[in-house]
Amino acid sequence: MSERLQPGDVAPDFELPDADGKPVSLATLRGRRVILYFYPAAMTPGCTKESVDFQSSLAELEAAGVTVVGISPDAPAKLAKFRDKEGLAFPLLSDPEAATLKAYGAYGEKKLYGRVVVGVIRSTFVIGADGTVEKSYYNVKATGHVDRLRRDLAL
Repeated sequence: MSERLQPGDVAPDFELPDADGKPVSLATLRGRRVILYFYPAAMTPGCTKESVDFQSSLAELEAAGVTVVGISPDAPAKLAKFRDKEGLAFPLLSDPEAATLKAYGAYGEKKLYGRVVVGVIRSTFVIGADGTVEKSYYNVKATGHVDRLRRDLAL
């Protein structure tokens, strides 16, 4: 498993395709605060709950100058279906090789139903306008996570 990122670390740059296959990079978002959230799989109950919670808070987050971006190993076509089904208005990026997931320490061993498996570790990062990590959250729960994040960001 990769090293976990801490506040003050430089956020690893990436370029990944969005749900429409268009490349998105962290560098293009420089100058704004960014919430990057990594989730295991589109259209599963927990990931749907978390994504819908981000969508419900999107107007408030954007008004505070924060851009939301979701990343999973799903293919762009599945992300497009997920986006359309749930009405998500923020970028969903595809990382099938898990390179970005690993760079953020969001891929590795985790417990799932009492077993140790290797996969996506539900994680969220707040990246400052300067490209450094402001906050890092690992092993987050899908339910209540966005509310906690909003409290921590004083929104």
